[in-house]
Formats: sequence, C-alpha cells, structure tokens
Amino acid sequence: MVTDVGQQRHGGASTVGPAGPATSPEPGAPQRNAGPVLRVLRASVVPLALIGLTALAGVVLGRVYAGDLLTRLVIGAAAGSVLVSVAARRLPSWLVAPLSVAAMAGWTLWSLRLAAARADLPGGLLEVTADAARNGIPRLLTAMIPVEPTPDTVLVPVVAAWLAGLAGAEVALRTGRVLLGYLPAAGLYAAALYVVGPNAEPAIGVTLAFVAVAAVGLATPTGVPAAGGDPSADLAPRVRAAVRVRLAITATLGVALVVGLVALLGPVLAGQVDGRPVDPRRYVEPPQVQTLDENPLIRISGWALHPEQKLLDVSTVRSGAPRPPAGGVAPSADSTGPDGGTEDGPEAADGAGGSVRIRLAVLSDYDGVTWRVGATYRNAGRILPASTPARDSVVETVRQQITVADLSGQLLPAVATPREVSGARVAYDPATGTLIRPEGLTPGLRYTVTSARERPDANLLATANVPAGAEVARVLRVADGVPDPLRRLAAQLAEENGAPYARATAIEQFLAEHYRVAADAPSGHAYPNLGFFLFGPRNGGGQEGTSEQFAAAFAVLGRLSGLPTRVVVGFESSGQGPVRAGDAYAWPEVLFDGLGWVAFDPMPRPDNEPRPVEEDFRPTPEDPPPSEAPAPTVEPTASPEPAAAPGGSSDQGGVSTPVLVAGGSGGLLLLVGALLLTLLAMRRALTRARLGRGDPGQRIAGAWREVTDALRLAGRPVGDDLAATEVAGQARQALADARTERAGGGRTGDGPPTPDDTATRTGATESGGVDELADLLNRVAFAPGAATPDQAARAAEVSIAYVSSLRSARPWWRRVIWSTHPAPLRRRTATDPPR
Repeated sequence: MVTDVGQQRHGGASTVGPAGPATSPEPGAPQRNAGPVLRVLRASVVPLALIGLTALAGVVLGRVYAGDLLTRLVIGAAAGSVLVSVAARRLPSWLVAPLSVAAMAGWTLWSLRLAAARADLPGGLLEVTADAARNGIPRLLTAMIPVEPTPDTVLVPVVAAWLAGLAGAEVALRTGRVLLGYLPAAGLYAAALYVVGPNAEPAIGVTLAFVAVAAVGLATPTGVPAAGGDPSADLAPRVRAAVRVRLAITATLGVALVVGLVALLGPVLAGQVDGRPVDPRRYVEPPQVQTLDENPLIRISGWALHPEQKLLDVSTVRSGAPRPPAGGVAPSADSTGPDGGTEDGPEAADGAGGSVRIRLAVLSDYDGVTWRVGATYRNAGRILPASTPARDSVVETVRQQITVADLSGQLLPAVATPREVSGARVAYDPATGTLIRPEGLTPGLRYTVTSARERPDANLLATANVPAGAEVARVLRVADGVPDPLRRLAAQLAEENGAPYARATAIEQFLAEHYRVAADAPSGHAYPNLGFFLFGPRNGGGQEGTSEQFAAAFAVLGRLSGLPTRVVVGFESSGQGPVRAGDAYAWPEVLFDGLGWVAFDPMPRPDNEPRPVEEDFRPTPEDPPPSEAPAPTVEPTASPEPAAAPGGSSDQGGVSTPVLVAGGSGGLLLLVGALLLTLLAMRRALTRARLGRGDPGQRIAGAWREVTDALRLAGRPVGDDLAATEVAGQARQALADARTERAGGGRTGDGPPTPDDTATRTGATESGGVDELADLLNRVAFAPGAATPDQAARAAEVSIAYVSSLRSARPWWRRVIWSTHPAPLRRRTATDPPR
C-alpha cells in the first residue's frame, strides 16, 4: 500500500527502497528551480516592450530638440509609468490611476525644474509651471528648430509619454490584451512623427526598431503552457472537432484580412515614402507684434522731441579679429572702440567713432504709405539658429548685457546678428535677425545677448553686384503711386553711376549734402511725405526731417534705382552706459551679392551747410519738345517773339495778348501757391506749438486739439458739450467709417484698394490710443499740474498717429487740401500756445 500511494502521489516517478522514498532523478531538480525565474523573465517582456515603444516616441521627437534632455525625460516618464502599474498590479484597478498620476506629477515637476535650470529662465517653480501649462502646446508648435528643451516645450511630451505608458500597461498587463495595449504607444509615436514633420530626416531606423520591439513583445509567451499542450484535449471528440474547425476558419479569415490590407495600403504607403510630410506649424499662428512694433519708424520723431529720455542701459564686451583695413593700410588708433575693438565707418556695420549700432527692428515691406516689419517670429531658446557668414567677411563676437528702462513694446534690442540670448524668453525671425519678447518689455528687464557681427571687406564693394529674382522681390518692390519727381530724381542719380555701390553712394551723398536734420519735423514716410521732404520749400518746412525721412527716402530711391534696400531702426551707443531717446535713429541697408546687407548713412554731417536742391536737381520734362536745329551753345537772352496771326498786323511797340494772358495766369498761380505754402507753414507751426510748447498739461490739451481738428477736417465735427470719452468713441468710429468707405470703392482716382490697406494703416487708435489720450486729458482737467513729460510725449505720439491714419483714409483730393485747410487756424482757443 505504501508503494502504491507513493506511486500515485508522485506519478510513478518515485520508488521506495530500504531507506525510504527515493528522491526525484537528478535532472528534475534544476527544472523545479528554473521555473520561477523563467516565469519572471517571460512576465517582464511585455513591460519592457511597452517602455521601449513609448521611449522610441521620445527618440523621434528629440530629433528636433537641441541636446538629448527631452529624450531622457521621455524615457524616464515611460519607465516610471509602466513600473508603477507593474508594482500596483495586485491592487484594485481604481487605485492604480491615482497612484500613477501622483507619481507623474512628481516626475513632471522635477523635469520642469531641470529644464528651467538648463535654460536659465527666471522665476520660481510655480510661476514656470503655470506658464508652461498655459502655453505648452502653442509654444511647442511655434518654437524654432532646433527646439530648446524649456519647461513649456517639454511639458506636453513628458505628460503624454506617462499617460501612454499608464494606459498601455493597464490594458496589456491587467487584461492580458497585449496588442491592444500597444495602441497608446503607437498613437504617441505617430503624433511625434507628425509634430516633427519635414524638419528632420526620415526616422527609418527608429521605425524599424519600433516594429521589432512590438514583435518581440507579441511573440514571447506570457506564462507557462499547460501540461497537456492542447487546451481542447479534454473535450468530447465532436466538440473538439468543432472548436478546431472554428479556430482554423478564424485564422484563415485573419490572414486574408491582413493580406488584403497589405495589398490595398501597401502601394499607398510606398508612394508616400518620397513625399514631404505636412508641417503642423503651418496651421499655428506664431507670435505677432503689436501695431506700434510693426512700424517702429514712426517712433523716431517722438523720441527726437525728448532726447534725454533713458531707454536702456548697456554693457558691451567684444572679442574677435579686427576688420581687415581697406587698401592694406593698418587701422589708426582713433578707429578703435572704447574696449579695443575696431569700428567701421558709416558705410559699414557700425557708426564712426567707436559707436555700436543696436538694432531694434528691420523693416522690409513698403506699400507707399508705411514701412512695416513683416517678420515671422517663432519661439526660440537661448541658442539661436546660426547662419553662414558672407565670404571675405570678418566675424566679431559682441556680448552685451542690456537693462530695459523706459523702452516699451515687444521688440528686443540687440547687435546684429544675435546667436544666444539668456535672461528673457524670446521669439526670433531668422530672415531679419530681430528678436521680440512676446510678453512685452518691462522696466528692469535684464538680459544678455551674444551676437556675431559681420564686417564685409570694403575693397569688394566697388565691384559687387546686387541680387535679383524672386528671392529678393520683397526688398525690390516699389508700390504703385510713385510721384514723378521722385522717379526722375532716382533716374538722374543713377544715370552716371552704373555700379550698384556707386548708385548707393550717390544717393547717400545727395541726401547728406542737400538736406538738414530737424528734431521737431513731423513723422511720416508715405509718398507725399517723402515728396515734401525732398522737394518742398525750405522756408515752408520742406527739405528737412529726422532720420525717419532720410532712411525712408534712401530706401525708396534705391529701389527705384534697382537696389534691394530695407530700413533699420535702432540706436547708436558708445557700448557702455545709458542709451537715450536721442540715440535712436534709422538707417538704410543695401543687399550685395556675397557680402550681405551693408549699412549706409545718409544723414548730413554736423558742420556741413546743405546746398539748395535746385543747384543739382532740375527735373527734365517727361516729353521734351522736338528740336530740328542743334541746341545753341549759348543761352539766349530773350525769348523769340511770337509770329503775327495771318491777316493781322504785328504790333512792335506793345505787348501781345498771349503774353499778357500767360503773365496774368502765371502771377495768379504764384499767388495761389504762395497762399497755400503760407497756410501749410502756419498749420505746421501750430501743430509744433501745440505738441512741443508749454507745460505737460498744455501739450496734452494741444494733442487733443489736433484730434478734434482732424475730425472737423474729416467732416465729423464734435460738439463742445461732449465728454472726452464720448469724443474718443466718435474718433474711433470716424476712422473705421473712413476705412470702410475707402475699401468699398471710395478711393476715387487712387487706384484699387490693396489687401494691406486696412492692416497697415492702423495707427495708435487700434490699440486704444485715442482712449488713452482722453484719459490723459481727464487727468489734466481734474489734477492740474500732475501731468509728466512722458505723458505729454505719449499724447503727442498718439495724436500724430491718429491724424496720420485718418488723413490716409480720406480720398486723394481731400488729402491734398487737408494740410492747407485754414479751419484749425480760425478755431484757435485759449489752450493753444501764442503765435
């Protein structure tokens, strides 16, 4: 009985001898010890496969990031999410999600703190986390390639990787559906490929690795097979046959379905191998600049009226080889800057005398009314994309620490061309090399910018050509409506200067020798403004202006001469200490083949007295009368007398009737012209007196009078019984109605409306400028003497912008009589300054 019991208990494998029951055969012991280890290895295959699949999505996305920080953070999120599910496998399913989310919060906060420290971003962890949560998705899709791993660009990938790992582990491990558990990781991988788009090389190797890891996870058994090997062995023969038939049919249908999908989708997928993926960034609007920053050229006149206003504090350190001297002559001692770096003349990258040009904005688009930035800014990290320097140019590294004082807006000043920025979150436009801070500038903001400033070889300029074609069409475009005198002047300046550099130099010298700088010149660079600046009477405010008119006139004349030009707004600084409003100015640049953008300085020299324009420019008529006889070498002293009419007598002793009519008409025209010029001068003097004389309160009231006079000139007078806020509302409505009328066909004789008319002629009122002026007026009324010079300057800037916008929206014939209308002179009030 003992033997039978032992044989039944051990399946006949044991025997009983004299010493008792014998042990199992020797080979049996290792198999019993290896069973748990094998089960652990098999059980770990699926979790490792889930971690690998999720991590590979981070590898794909990391190809457009700078460095490997994002990849490592995503791998950590993948491992953490799956391991938490493995550890909590024996807990109820409703407890796993809260535990995993708590662990995800800890890993995410640590990741954001690490990314903020690497990017040297200011602010505490709570502030950084809140900002990343608000702007994570838009900044990820608008960031510049390569993307710097900052808190807002790593938050979404880390959280998505953790959630994909959690969902896949719960489905694959708790329910045993491995293939279904792969879906979150596969979706994350596809999303990473979509986000990368065409901004990286095809991820062929990573995709093959993804397929291999998924296959290993599916092919490895997750448990020990049953002893019988066939689960249907214990069934009745008829039932077992039905089960096997059903399994065979199901397998056959599955194989047929897979083959059919491969046959249908294979050619489609193969045809997309060489196709260019869609870039999701095209559907997301990048950061936009404010209206004031879209055309910072109009700020020059306001800054010129308050030259002592402190805008920035700058500290500069330069390094790099000095520029090779022209003609082989060594640079003189007085050509070095304050810190030892050599500087160029006015035609090169910086101003003379060791100064440093700090760029604020580059304006490439001109529609005949406004120069605009027209840039596409994308969020960038500390390291900005590097560009290839022009041949034969010397690159100098300039490092500046800049502290913002009273400078407003979004544009971030920097020396061209910035390569690294720390201390501020920026957006960058590689085409122009300009920066913005999307949150806006605030007093006390301190940042450090390192720039690579290129210095072209001046010896190559004389023979350099300018590019042409579609790539530079933007900076060669001349808007319709160019005045004839402007075209004739450009043609005359280019007539004897064939080389591009010679044409640019001729324009530069003409402007510097014939015009003078006037700090109180009104803002404006539309065609009529430039025409008055170039050809207006000197005693009536013409032939003088700020750097706004000089730079804009150079750029337009250059484009009319076939030169690709643009206008740059910035500051000229010694490189150390404060930068004031008086240091702000604009300068033009010309693009040369192989040398890049070269700056020119058309501003007159302080010790030069400008020559009258008439000495060097006499516009020739477009259709000169034909002459059969050769032109006389000596000018006749008297005009030939007209021939007598047939049948009439010639009166030799009196003046003929045609001469009398011509003389009377000419005298009348001269009288009318003198009257119009007098009215124009009086109107300009009134505007300058209102905006520049008296205490701040009087200047704010004068700015308000400019707005109300503009409304009367536009046919929308306001009553004296209305409050300032009511008048501001009517001012906004008047400008909107004028633009609507102009866009709908009210542009009589002025050409068809262009799509940019409404977008470009916004002025300060689009952002509440008139409301701001009304608020300043109320403050002056209720608190006399409390107004500050800065508020008065702002009031002048708002009124100038509004009047210019309202005038530009009027028909052409009303714009002609706008500046000479005597109504504002008749309605002088006690608030107006004395004449």
